[in-house]
Amino acid sequence: MSARAGGVAAGRDIKGSALGDNSRVTYIDKQFVTRADTPVQWPVVVGRVPVLASAFQPRDGLRNAIDAARGRNQSIVLASGNTESAETARSTAGIRTSVQVMSGGGGVGKSQLAAAYAREAIQAGTDLLLWAPASDLQQLLTVYAQAALLVQAPGCTGCDLEADARAFVSWLAATDRRWLVVLDDITDPDAIEPWWPDSPRGTGWALATTRLKDPRLTGGGRTRIDVDVYTAEEAIAYLTTRLTEEGRSHLVDDEVLVLAQALGYLPLALGHAAAYMIREGAPCRAYLQQFTERSARLDDLFPHWADTERYGRQITTTLLLALDATDQSPLGSLARAALHLTAVLDPEGHPAAMWDTSVLASYLTGRRLTYSPRRRVMWRWRRTELQPVSGDEARAALRLLDRYGLIAYDGSLDELRAVRIHALTARAVRETATADQRRLIAVAAAEALVDVWPDPDQTHYELAGVLRANTDVLSAHARNTLWTSGCHTVLFYAGRSLLKARLDSAALAYWGNMVIDSERILGNGHPDTLTSRNNFAASYQQAGRTSEAIELLKQLVTDREEISGDDHPKTLLSRANLAACYQQAGRVSEAIELLEQVVSDTARILGNNHPDTLTFRINLAASYQETGRTSEAIELLEQVVSGSAGILGANHPRTLIACAKLANSYQHAGRIREAIELSERVVADYGRILGNNHPDTLAACTDLASYYQHADRTSEAIELLEQSVALHEQLQSEDRLDTLNARLVLAISYRHAGQTSSSIELLERVVADSERVLGKYHPETLNARANLAISYRRDGRASKATSLLERVVADSKRVFDSGHPQILSYQGSLATSYWQAGRISEAIVIEEKVATDCERILGDNHIQTVTARNNLAISYHQAGRLSQAVDLLKKVVADRERLLGCDHPDTLDARDGLAHLLGEG
Repeated sequence: MSARAGGVAAGRDIKGSALGDNSRVTYIDKQFVTRADTPVQWPVVVGRVPVLASAFQPRDGLRNAIDAARGRNQSIVLASGNTESAETARSTAGIRTSVQVMSGGGGVGKSQLAAAYAREAIQAGTDLLLWAPASDLQQLLTVYAQAALLVQAPGCTGCDLEADARAFVSWLAATDRRWLVVLDDITDPDAIEPWWPDSPRGTGWALATTRLKDPRLTGGGRTRIDVDVYTAEEAIAYLTTRLTEEGRSHLVDDEVLVLAQALGYLPLALGHAAAYMIREGAPCRAYLQQFTERSARLDDLFPHWADTERYGRQITTTLLLALDATDQSPLGSLARAALHLTAVLDPEGHPAAMWDTSVLASYLTGRRLTYSPRRRVMWRWRRTELQPVSGDEARAALRLLDRYGLIAYDGSLDELRAVRIHALTARAVRETATADQRRLIAVAAAEALVDVWPDPDQTHYELAGVLRANTDVLSAHARNTLWTSGCHTVLFYAGRSLLKARLDSAALAYWGNMVIDSERILGNGHPDTLTSRNNFAASYQQAGRTSEAIELLKQLVTDREEISGDDHPKTLLSRANLAACYQQAGRVSEAIELLEQVVSDTARILGNNHPDTLTFRINLAASYQETGRTSEAIELLEQVVSGSAGILGANHPRTLIACAKLANSYQHAGRIREAIELSERVVADYGRILGNNHPDTLAACTDLASYYQHADRTSEAIELLEQSVALHEQLQSEDRLDTLNARLVLAISYRHAGQTSSSIELLERVVADSERVLGKYHPETLNARANLAISYRRDGRASKATSLLERVVADSKRVFDSGHPQILSYQGSLATSYWQAGRISEAIVIEEKVATDCERILGDNHIQTVTARNNLAISYHQAGRLSQAVDLLKKVVADRERLLGCDHPDTLDARDGLAHLLGEG
């Protein structure tokens, strides 16, 4: 009797990627993660707690209010002009969660007060202290996920950022350990709402800072306490203590109170003033005089509408005085230029490596001024014939700014966010620049980001995240500049990075906005607009929303033809991308028809050995194989491998991709030995060229393991996959798709080896991770659930397998277009479950429909059609309909001999089955 078919295929898809400038269709990227596997070392401190300022003021009045609210566990709002009724306060009494929200403008000392509590908690031996920047949800979730790993929170896998963050929140609510969570600088109450810490057991509390006075921050046991500027006594105490600690007590004169008043008692402004006075030896009277003079000339530069923080003019004046002090240094002009560039980037920090780029060296060199200690050097922005600025000089300028408190620079702790700036300081600096200066600054910052952006960036997921954050901030400050001569490259880099990282929702939103901006600024027909629309379609395709992708690409092809002509390379690229979408949607015949024309046109226009021609042929071969035309796929891929090796070299990425596709086609043709030999060469070449830990190397290892499995070398497949999965997890890539795929193939190998319980355990994890990472209805999630059902069936849990497959079939109809091959595959698997459960008549009904649909949609020669007939023949035999089974199986044997060859294992299997049936007759 022939072996039962109808299982769900696993392993890497045979899909090509059509590439172009700033445009690509991505099918599979890579993600690696880590897991905590050592005992928790208590106490745990997560995040960087700010250092307390010199002459830190304890601010007893505020602390008393915080401590009292914490003790009462009541929702109390202490805010001028915003009161609540006693009834509201009483309604939240008794809630055991203790959350204090400190609200106030920038620079009033909220974070310093929170840092004092955090350091006291550390000294008191609190089990967990977590400090998280809350202005960006992704940063908050990253810190939460890191904490989940460190405390080994139940449900934390290290594979999904958001799920791990949820696990940490749940751990906080359930633990008996003492904890303090500080959420610094909340800017979006709605975004933060699901992530507030909760301590029903009363062992922990949370402290948050924000500039907002928003009712959404209160309620649920949270207390808002408004933090204002220093009192007059605190301001005088600060200046006196700060100057005395530096041995400059003589600078405190009878104008100290007047100076504090002029500075608005603002802690940040007082800090700048003290630093300036210490550096320059200026007493309060002298500083006040300079402040007053400068103040009289700033109204035009800082209009009233820009003073949204209520003290912008005062702090900006103080800032400029500190800058004047840096002018006395030979690096003063460089420091000014560096400060202006830092001000347009992410306040949370940018990579120190940006200051080693030639772009920023040129930017700084053009703003270097000759230093003259005998006279005050006025700041001028002009290009001069001076010695180029070195990386050491650039970093010295950063250290000068750090010394005056204008930025925070410490590359020894965090190279990725080594240069940080207070958001208020950055805002003040930006407002001092002219339009021409802003344009030069933005362009320099954008070019520097491009220079340090790794390609590919999947293996540098932390750096990629930092660069994306800096691009977002830069774009917000200089959007018009980045679109002056078309869309700046950095905007394409950021969007492509989202695609590579498989951040599908973010990528869709990003490219949707890019299309809107490009059409508004550049027009519908601009090349950058068309590229943005292509990437928008790629986002839809990657998210599994193939129908939307096809509609976008069809319109894009029409526009390309009208604007650039039928034979333009970009037109051909758009057609190839549309064909790839057709294939993903199961419309393989349309994909082949379109790709054959694209290959013909590209070869005619660009030549047979042009890289685009080779890439499109790889895609065409994949479509041939999809329809069972394996011999044609092999012939075409062998030509591609030969041509690519001759033109690009045997070690070129395109050559290796073609070799990997050819190995897969060999496997489908039953030429397992050749598939393994070629795949082993690909793995070795990738390892030698890219390294054993590179995502492409690991993906090739997964392919090789699947071939070992087909060759019944299951133990080798399992060993290779276990190593591959471990490396995926250790490398912490942000993209998880290949990690999930490697685990899926490993689980199937366990099943083939008879290790069914191990297969089920791993598949249940893969399904859970896929649902969190990709979504419940993503095609990869459905495939994982179908494979889990097959393992359930192998384990004798027929009812559970059948129920799961029924849900998979129903869900697949929501995801795929009617008649999609994947739906037919899942229906075949469901029929197999019915068949094994003895529900033969139900199995036959489904299999007859599947066979008919396969013939209609895929054609008589498609291998899936032949498999559907084979399954139907087996069911006919089981139902006693022997003559129908024999007639159908004869056709299956003939089709497999023709399509796969006489010696293919599936052909031999069908022959044995037919012989068995004829023997019965």
